[in-house]
Amino acid sequence: MKTTASTNLDLTIQRAIRASDLPSRQQLVRWIRAVGNGPAVLTLRFVDAEEGRATNASWRGRDYATNVLSFAYETEPVLMGDLMLCWPVVRKEAAEQGKSVEEHTAHLVVHGLLHLCGHDHEEGEAQAEEMESIEREVMARLGYADPYADEH
Repeated sequence: MKTTASTNLDLTIQRAIRASDLPSRQQLVRWIRAVGNGPAVLTLRFVDAEEGRATNASWRGRDYATNVLSFAYETEPVLMGDLMLCWPVVRKEAAEQGKSVEEHTAHLVVHGLLHLCGHDHEEGEAQAEEMESIEREVMARLGYADPYADEH
């Protein structure tokens, strides 16, 4: 499952769960391209809580399902990586935060892609603020609200 060669985006979408509200390929490409237009080879995998928990425990030593995990392989000359979104967690967080599932998913894709590009929010306050600033800018360009508006 790939986009046309002219976009320089090789996108594989894996749906390891059945859900009628998963984002469309068109939405995912739009969110990805809002972060950057450089060449990329990406896999986005939508999983259940069991797989999300097992992967988080295996790779990060955290025994719970988290919203998004990023696995970067290359950043230059082509961005290569995987994003795993745990769909039950995404849905739950959207409801808790009073956001649509679409808007919350867009934010998590943007957030995960920034990790693939080398950004981090766990290495210090300045880096966290820089990453959040980029996320706010990208989300605004996409027509969504500030994803951190109620957190600060």
